[in-house]
Amino acid sequence: MNLLRTDIGRFRIVSLLEGISYVVLLGVAMPLKYVAGNTQAVPLVGKLHGGLFVAFCVALFAVANNRDWKWKQIAVAVVAALVPLGAFWLEHRLRGRGPTPSTVE
Repeated sequence: MNLLRTDIGRFRIVSLLEGISYVVLLGVAMPLKYVAGNTQAVPLVGKLHGGLFVAFCVALFAVANNRDWKWKQIAVAVVAALVPLGAFWLEHRLRGRGPTPSTVE
């Protein structure tokens, strides 16, 4: 199955990329800044992560609109994006191994 063919597939890809960028920002760039004194990584990774977060929001609202997700379901996805490693939990749910945000009550 080609993930780019469906709105949910595109959302899953953007969500994972956003989650990976968040982990890199917190786990690599921030330690480089505060432990090694390298201040160059944070602005670069931060801008990448910020752009991916905006793309995540656009993709989320497209999926939510197309699939009639309720505000509570949208909030679950947004909170997952704000929590470190939350994107991986969200991907697990969206892949069909548990309740998707559309089934969270």
